[in-house]
Amino acid sequence: MTSSGPIRDSTAHAASAPGDAVLLKLEDFLPHRLNVLSSLVSQALTRVYGRYGIGIPEWRVLVTLGEHGVMTGKAVGAQTHMHKTKVSRAVAQLEERKLVARRANRADLREAFLTLTPAGRAVYEELAPRALDFMQRLAEVVAPADRPAFDRAVKQLTKRSAELVAEVESGKI
Repeated sequence: MTSSGPIRDSTAHAASAPGDAVLLKLEDFLPHRLNVLSSLVSQALTRVYGRYGIGIPEWRVLVTLGEHGVMTGKAVGAQTHMHKTKVSRAVAQLEERKLVARRANRADLREAFLTLTPAGRAVYEELAPRALDFMQRLAEVVAPADRPAFDRAVKQLTKRSAELVAEVESGKI
């Protein structure tokens, strides 16, 4: 899926001063638009899980463990694309609230296995239907016929973003 033009129909024709061309129009810049979308979705979704006194990182850890069961912090970080420090802090907060339990890995004492406690499982099972309802309400603006293309585009953008991160980290760009 390649395009030589902007993703949006509008084009930047305005100039900051007579004769000066606008090099970048923020409202048409895809990374900015995705960031705004992500921020707004996160703010709205906070209404779903915020009543439990957890934030975005804790929510991601809780849902990931609810979905996958027993995992290491490293695996949670890989699954959620969260930095290990953020995962560690979220796990510590969930552990303090008795929503997550930690069990040492005897084969590698540097890591631990994480799992939801019965209380954590109860929170997950209460939150999951609300989160799914939120997702359906959010996605209803995308016509059913457009959803497969939308899902493909999101997957392609996610994959390409990961590739660009790898290129930056390897010094290629």
